[in-house]
Amino acid sequence: MEKVKKKYTLFTGKALAYLIIPICIESALSMSLGMIDGIMATNGVSGAGNKILSAITEVDQISSLLIQLFVAFSTGGAILTAQLLGAGKVEDANKSAKQLLVIILLVSLVLMGLCMALNRPIIELLFSDASAETKDYGRKYFLIMAASYPFLAIFNCCAAVLRAQRKSMNTMLSGIISFFLNIGFNAIFLYAARLEVVGVALGTLLARIFPAAFTLFLVTRKSNIVRIKIFEKFRFDGGHIKQILKLGVPSGIESSLFQLGKILVIVFISIGAYNTVIGYTADGKEILDNFQTAANSAAYNINTMASIVGNGINTATLTVIGQAVGTGEVDQVKYYIKKMLLINYIGNAACVGLVWGLSEPLLSFYNISPEARTIARKCLTLCLSIQFVTYPLSFGLPAVLKATSDVKYVMFAAIMSMILMRVGLCYILTCEWVGAKLGAMGLWIGMVSDWGVRSLLFGGRVLSGRWKKASGRLDTPVAVTAQGTAEIINEEMENEEVHTDV
Repeated sequence: MEKVKKKYTLFTGKALAYLIIPICIESALSMSLGMIDGIMATNGVSGAGNKILSAITEVDQISSLLIQLFVAFSTGGAILTAQLLGAGKVEDANKSAKQLLVIILLVSLVLMGLCMALNRPIIELLFSDASAETKDYGRKYFLIMAASYPFLAIFNCCAAVLRAQRKSMNTMLSGIISFFLNIGFNAIFLYAARLEVVGVALGTLLARIFPAAFTLFLVTRKSNIVRIKIFEKFRFDGGHIKQILKLGVPSGIESSLFQLGKILVIVFISIGAYNTVIGYTADGKEILDNFQTAANSAAYNINTMASIVGNGINTATLTVIGQAVGTGEVDQVKYYIKKMLLINYIGNAACVGLVWGLSEPLLSFYNISPEARTIARKCLTLCLSIQFVTYPLSFGLPAVLKATSDVKYVMFAAIMSMILMRVGLCYILTCEWVGAKLGAMGLWIGMVSDWGVRSLLFGGRVLSGRWKKASGRLDTPVAVTAQGTAEIINEEMENEEVHTDV
């Protein structure tokens, strides 16, 4: 007798589209802001383009390292909320959301205070061989960016809770408004007020305040299945905090060390060996420039655009697989893993192809030296050609494993690959003490090698099936309850497609 293939409706095609497309649009706006900030800054300050671009990009790397700590808690909260919704435990999902907001706000405030107090030593450590002017740009930019951490933390928390209940249209709307506010403030502070790098930082700070307030308002609405009651008496709940930390801490360690690795490799090409004499001052002193760091900054910002769609799909994967895990049905989880991986490959290929085709015009927007532009072009050709195959495996599958609560494996595998390839191989290929001295190209060879190793490690883990035991929820199916929750959410989406009531 022929086996009848079971049809799963936890996420219909329409539901997936309404979840993924807004997240991808929001991701596109958020991730392209770094490139736009760089372009506006380099064109808004005459004669200091390379220095400002290097300062902004490298401080953004430092900020990303710190931001990953509370973003990881958002990820843990999103996974837990999605699993609880999938299991039909709405009240528990509400409690975990409130605990998440308090934890993430406290962490961000501590980080903000530390960064402001240690601003100078951090910049001196990471910009050790940079010019005094570049260090000054970095200090000013870092100080203001630190002030934006609590607002970014609130947004990440509220956005995670909204996405877990499939309200990604709301976070997209917030992202669109924030995007245009950022550009508008940049234009005022850079071109009208002539505030240079301070203008870029102020624009970002002000643009982060709005989405924090807006999404906080949205997540408190009574119409939500999961809502945060701001004025309700709060008490720390050990059980929920333990679950959030269990998912968030490994993700935080993995993400932070991964970001630290990215900062280390930038240090490798920021050393004095790559400084080039481009002229002399009136009193005979050498004027130095580092084409490698400027090239890496431009290539990095453009390459970030190539992962926009993939990054958005990975974020949606946390909700899709998380809710599937909550049902307790292993076959349903497998079905959505295959479906999300296919969607990731299609979306990634389209985005990478588009960015590759536009890479030359995008490079021309940067007011950097011809030497730096040539190096950036070679780096982009290398990474984009490999990204077609590796990105869904190296970054999409970790999202799948995290959503099943298999976060410890993701942490160990990612750290091992980063240390061996992204840092170790990069050190061999870039530092003059070893002899290769390939500059930015050596950095990017190490990076794409890391993608390859990650693909093997995470692909093997998914195929092994060992992730099934991580959540502890795949032993007892709760499909009836979960199906009821899914029907409620799908009905909400039908009635609130454009969310004009906000």
